[in-house]
Amino acid sequence: MLLVLEILQTILSIYSYFIIGYILMSFFPGARDSALGTFLGTMCEPFLEPFRRIIPPLGMIDLSPLVAILVLRFAGEGLWSLFRLLNLI
Repeated sequence: MLLVLEILQTILSIYSYFIIGYILMSFFPGARDSALGTFLGTMCEPFLEPFRRIIPPLGMIDLSPLVAILVLRFAGEGLWSLFRLLNLI
């Protein structure tokens, strides 16, 4: 069961890096129109959209990706706690 937990946490970490990469692409003109930008947009936008509806941007600063990454982090910690609580590890 520890292997399953490690795989899930790795997936959450990789997804967090996808979001960070997608955010960084906004600093470069035309980067989101590339193949990588389109892929990251397809992967990240469905997850970021609910956060964008809840958290309004502050001027030109969008804090929703930061909150989304924190939610992923808390989800990983919650999985770890759940596995420990159920004595699966």
